[in-house]
Amino acid sequence: MRYFIILMVVFLSSCLSFKGITIPTEVKTYYVEPVEIRELNAPAEISQVFMETLRQKVREQSKLIFDDSDPHVIFTPVITKYSVNSVAPQEGDLVAFNRLDISISISYEDTKNEENDYTKTFNAFEDYPANENFQDREEELIATIFDDITERIFNDTFSDW
Repeated sequence: MRYFIILMVVFLSSCLSFKGITIPTEVKTYYVEPVEIRELNAPAEISQVFMETLRQKVREQSKLIFDDSDPHVIFTPVITKYSVNSVAPQEGDLVAFNRLDISISISYEDTKNEENDYTKTFNAFEDYPANENFQDREEELIATIFDDITERIFNDTFSDW
């Protein structure tokens, strides 16, 4: 019985640590291009925040090494939407929540295998109470949205699901 438990622990831990990531052995480096902002409402610093969030995601979740001179894979992000809208209308002229909505188009280039190249748009939003000041919450909302978007970019790029 003890051997069965040890075997199960080893098996489960190996499955959980694998995470479904599939990166060909010849791909060793990555680069994230500077983020282009096509949305006039977006704050200027948002490009640096997204670029660092995506770099961190790839660095922490893979064995790829950042290389800006001759990378094997290249991410080119473009912020195409940044808007704050009222949602959840209530009786009268009131709204319960506002929503920060961000879309980012990613062009992914695999210099080792162009069949892996893609361009996709990723969108995420976060709601916050309408009675809260947006400037007080903006940084937190952006961080949450970027975590979601970079997770989906990473999974779409490197997961074999």
